[in-house]
Amino acid sequence: GALAADARERGVAAVGLEAATVALVPLNDTWFPSAGDPITTVVVEEEDLMVPEEVEVAGEDEVPDLAVHGIGIMKWMPLAADHHPAISEGDFLGVAEGEAMDLNHGSSFFPSAEGRASSIADMQDCQAIVVTAGRGGKPGESRLDLLRENIKIAEAISAQLQGYTGLLIVVANPVDVLTYFYQQFTGLPPSRVLGTGTMLDTARLREVIGRRLAVDPKSIQADVVGEHGDSEVILWSKATVGGLPLRAWPGWSTADETHIADTVRTAAQQIIQRKGATNHAIGLVTATLLKWLLRGDRRVTNISSVLAGPYGMSQVALSVPTLIGAEGASQVLALNLTEEEAKGLHASAEVLQKAIASVS
Repeated sequence: GALAADARERGVAAVGLEAATVALVPLNDTWFPSAGDPITTVVVEEEDLMVPEEVEVAGEDEVPDLAVHGIGIMKWMPLAADHHPAISEGDFLGVAEGEAMDLNHGSSFFPSAEGRASSIADMQDCQAIVVTAGRGGKPGESRLDLLRENIKIAEAISAQLQGYTGLLIVVANPVDVLTYFYQQFTGLPPSRVLGTGTMLDTARLREVIGRRLAVDPKSIQADVVGEHGDSEVILWSKATVGGLPLRAWPGWSTADETHIADTVRTAAQQIIQRKGATNHAIGLVTATLLKWLLRGDRRVTNISSVLAGPYGMSQVALSVPTLIGAEGASQVLALNLTEEEAKGLHASAEVLQKAIASVS
């Protein structure tokens, strides 16, 4: 699952466990995936795990680093202790085979692995597919600027997923609009098409607040909802630290909230300006989301899904606190928002609905 790290810049990923498959498809400005394109599959086995599982990834020449990085994450993260992963990565046939060979040569440094080439059609039987296909963002470019190019990719991939019945996890940007269109294009139930949405923004918010208070982020409950982008909304009225309202924390000033919100909102651009792409945190988010879904953990987190009624919204995908588990998104929590928060959430929905209409 952690192979999705940085893959949003590279290709399409499908990740699965328990006889499931995950795949990354290489993309560029002129090429779209077809069923015959090869994928290198690396099956990683750990002797202390119970159920054989597979993850397949197909990507461009930068993906090899991601695969090694992903193997390392899956080896050391709790995900590896709970699942028996298999990883695959590739591009065109020669590259797919080359990557499998290269990864196999490192087998002394990670759990036993078998590399092989396979096709995109293998994704049909997987339990979960993670889609990271699409061009990555450029400095100064909003996520919605990517829409016209990435919607074509979404349509091409969805055409090959007709009849698929598993979970579809969207990581590519603009994630909310693409989550909406993947659900429309594939015909999957809305509960089975999830975008990573503001799960990453929420993690960023908790990290920034944690640094401000010198408190571990895991002790902070604070949420970002709405668009994974410029119109996102922070629910300051619901933020707590160890159960204590954040605004009652000694030394906390509401004057800091605007600056913190801007820091969280522009975090991706700050990283892109410095290193060219975001990868580590979104990889961890994706791996964690998959773990929770595939283990049936029934966790509440901020993920994007197509709404049909909650908060008075429909025909739009955005992030709100949602109960997730093996069945996907089972329940959207209707929080009692302040007037300002509710107004911000509806404004965010309008931004996304206009984006959807612009390519419909």
